[in-house]
Amino acid sequence: MSKFVDVASITQVIGCVYTNPAILDQTDKYTITDDDFPDKFHKITFGAIYNLYHLGASSITLKNILDFLAEHPKHEAVFKKEKGEEWLFEIAQNAMPNAFDYYYNRMKKMTLLRAFDNYGIDVSFLYDPDNILDTKKKQIQEEWLDNTSLADIANKLVERVDSIVATHVNHTFGEVYRPTEGIEELRERLKAHPDVGVPLYGPLINTVTRGARLRKLYLRSAPSGYGKTRTMIADTCNIGCDMIYDDMFGWIKNGTAEPVLYITTEQELEEVQTMMLAFLSGVDEDHILNNKYIGDEEDRVDEAVKILGRSGIYIIELPDFSLRDVENLIKQNIRENGVKYVFFDYIMSSLKILEEIAGRAGGVKLREDNILFMLSRRLKDIANEYGVFILSGTQLNGDWKEADTPDQNLLRGAKSIADSIDLGMHILPATQKDFENMETILAANTFDKPNVKLSIYKNRRGRYKGVYLWCKADLSTCRIRPMFATGWDYELIQMDDLQIQLEAPSAF
Repeated sequence: MSKFVDVASITQVIGCVYTNPAILDQTDKYTITDDDFPDKFHKITFGAIYNLYHLGASSITLKNILDFLAEHPKHEAVFKKEKGEEWLFEIAQNAMPNAFDYYYNRMKKMTLLRAFDNYGIDVSFLYDPDNILDTKKKQIQEEWLDNTSLADIANKLVERVDSIVATHVNHTFGEVYRPTEGIEELRERLKAHPDVGVPLYGPLINTVTRGARLRKLYLRSAPSGYGKTRTMIADTCNIGCDMIYDDMFGWIKNGTAEPVLYITTEQELEEVQTMMLAFLSGVDEDHILNNKYIGDEEDRVDEAVKILGRSGIYIIELPDFSLRDVENLIKQNIRENGVKYVFFDYIMSSLKILEEIAGRAGGVKLREDNILFMLSRRLKDIANEYGVFILSGTQLNGDWKEADTPDQNLLRGAKSIADSIDLGMHILPATQKDFENMETILAANTFDKPNVKLSIYKNRRGRYKGVYLWCKADLSTCRIRPMFATGWDYELIQMDDLQIQLEAPSAF
């Protein structure tokens, strides 16, 4: 049996539940699983109590338990061998319901430590039951364990795992190189293929991002209803389709269609389809939904259907998912469909993720910010490992309206998400205050009045960050087009539109 076991805590938990099984109804507060009982006798005894209560017993007696175990001879044998009747009588007498929370948390902490220990991860730096010589260290560890929450212990262990990964997988402390190692090959490669990806939708955006680059993770966040999903649809179609309707020139070539995977966690397939049709055709989505077209709009939508039919776009609905589900789906589409560009809408927690992570940690529930960080970290790892581009999104927290600095602190759930990304931007509404700050710029130029702004707060290896791209957004067609750029200080930035050359001419 593992050394990370507190028998006194387990005994108290079972004793309190035995005398007051209604504790089991408090599922929002207590989660007791098989993993909490490494000893078979304790597992069997608690299992009998648990099953009897959920079969309808409002109170549980020794006779109830004996009758239940009689139907399970192997379990009954273990119970009798351990003198279960005497043990139950004793723990019932000594149960301390007023101290249940303390013993429950102590038991769960041992479950967590045991789970990591079983995976071969050294946890003795936090708590070492074998330490019998250094009494001072033992006391410090005991006090730390009692005064530290499950989530904080989990964070410490996750940090230790991350450091191991960094050392042995990511090679944070890897080989030493001379600065000229492979440099000539690098120069030749950049001459032949500059470090740019396929174009995203809209002028100026590629100047900032250098396109959708493989092995990179981009994050585009927005308040609800400001275009997070629709801009992702636009980028999906811009990369995956070979033509798009232009108001001035009609149908124009849009480069070479690339295999693209679009994973939706909220929208159903039909919702995604109508948005794609609206973007490609330039027809208001409401006209498509209501079948009320103006002029040649219906013909344009018919053409958009054909374009989607020959596109390299694959759509997956994934309303509930685990980290493993996301990775497996991406791997499958890389293998079967040659996907290089992935759009994941969006970074959020789910029931399956909660269950997956809790299962890894012995039933311990992590905070939402831990889960979102782990998901973003996994997406970045997938981008690196499989050589794909990933763009995802998040919601913004409630502080975005009053924020003076529109950076990663606005991310809902966990600002640490930004640690994993290569490029981060927010879609925010253009406000009256913005117009007042840009009064001179708008008066002196022929710019249309913007209605949204893209705030670029992170741009790894990029020239532009701490900037706004001022945009004209038409969410009915999923088209958000940057027009000009300023710093966060509202000073105009002269920015050339980067034209990424593909095998076929690109619209952007």
